[in-house]
Amino acid sequence: MRIAIQSLQDDRFLRPLRLISGLFYEESEVCFAEKGDLVVDISITGEDIVTASAALTEMSTGNVYRETFAKDVSAFENEKERFKQVKHTVSYVYLSVLQQLTGIEQKWGVLTGVRPTKLLHKKLQSGMTKEEAHKELREDYLIHDEKIDLMQRIVDRQLAAVPDLYKLKDEVSIYIGIPFCPTKCAYCTFPAYAINGRQGSVDSFLGGLHYEIREIGKFLKEKGITITTVYYGGGTPTSITAEEMDMLYEEMYESFPGVASIREVTVEAGRPDTITPEKLEVLKKWNIDRISINPQSYHEETLKAIGRHHTVEETIEKYHLARSMGMNNINMDLIIGLPGEGLDIFKHTLEETEKLMPESLTVHTLSFKRASEMTQNKRKYKVAGREEITEMMHMAEDWTLCHGYVPYYLYRQKNILGNLENVGYAIPEQESIYNIVIMEEVQSIIGLGCGASSKFVNPQTGAITHFANPKDPKSYNDGYVKYTEDKLRILEELFTERSIVK
Repeated sequence: MRIAIQSLQDDRFLRPLRLISGLFYEESEVCFAEKGDLVVDISITGEDIVTASAALTEMSTGNVYRETFAKDVSAFENEKERFKQVKHTVSYVYLSVLQQLTGIEQKWGVLTGVRPTKLLHKKLQSGMTKEEAHKELREDYLIHDEKIDLMQRIVDRQLAAVPDLYKLKDEVSIYIGIPFCPTKCAYCTFPAYAINGRQGSVDSFLGGLHYEIREIGKFLKEKGITITTVYYGGGTPTSITAEEMDMLYEEMYESFPGVASIREVTVEAGRPDTITPEKLEVLKKWNIDRISINPQSYHEETLKAIGRHHTVEETIEKYHLARSMGMNNINMDLIIGLPGEGLDIFKHTLEETEKLMPESLTVHTLSFKRASEMTQNKRKYKVAGREEITEMMHMAEDWTLCHGYVPYYLYRQKNILGNLENVGYAIPEQESIYNIVIMEEVQSIIGLGCGASSKFVNPQTGAITHFANPKDPKSYNDGYVKYTEDKLRILEELFTERSIVK
């Protein structure tokens, strides 16, 4: 589908227009041109009150669809913020004419970003009532009531679970990335290298990781900075040996300030084939009882198709083993829309989940991530259509409600099936604090390890600085000292400024 944009000739608009086009067409080309399958004439007028108008012509039929939207931008003196509002008006009219043409209603409206609930938090913090905030989301963003209700339920639950959520800016959380897995899943784009035959890389990587933990811990101790949560992700952190895990957690206790008072430590044990009694004993030794054991599906053929080299039976066995050895807060992930799966199979997955009843359940909608094996061989993987995907999500919503789970965090991704979302559900008071703080961007998260991304949030302004360690072990091993020093410089600037303000 070639979509030609006329009149509007500013490259800064191309990305939002392309993101919106992708909601309607699996493959589309959006460009400034005279000719296309669709021709969309977009104009912008006004200064204090900006009006965007769009006229879409479907060339095969001659049908024309129109929309106009005006927004008062006089309160936005900063040019960057003002232009953001102008882009919003263009997105509004562009989405509207595509909805008219296709008959497809986008329940998330013009939102294409990862964190919808952050928008609602911001409006409520500004002093808006819930009714005022909801009205603006509905009228200015075209979000449907169903999604607004979900956003509000999540915001309410987050503030109940973490009452001081807005005051955590002076603390930090730590993400520790272990870039190894038994095998790489077909849908995955995380740093995840098959661990077999890589012991040399593992040893070198762990040496660098221990160094990062020590140096960052030293800085946090000197500055008196509290750690809110620690999260071990990857990859699969339980891919390394029990002895390596033991030494890593010992390093954490020795290096980080106030480990005993850290609110939450999570270790992803997502691949059941990495869980052993010895590793669970190590977790117990260091008082870590929040883990993830991720079935993704309870359909054997699906697991084979997506490259997860474990069985359904193994998932269930390892869950019971973990429970018997004192793991009291277990999360499980499910994925809606995996290849070959429809309503019947997803119903079976929920029935199997009911037999286990983990403390939290994250329901993901499959996303075709650009670098994944699944995306690169898309024709090989047949997935459900928009309507069936939506029905599966409703099944998950009904099931969680019936079984006492509440939604507590949400995020969205590009190329997500049905333009849906990923939702974390939990039994009340069993929510993951880390998942809340990372999604709402209320504090700095320091990423340590191969492929770990840091997000530094300025405690005063909220401005965000991103920093990423390299994704491949060799580059990480060659440069971990420099990457640590770079992060320390950013932290020094952020928290020295905090001290001056105080």
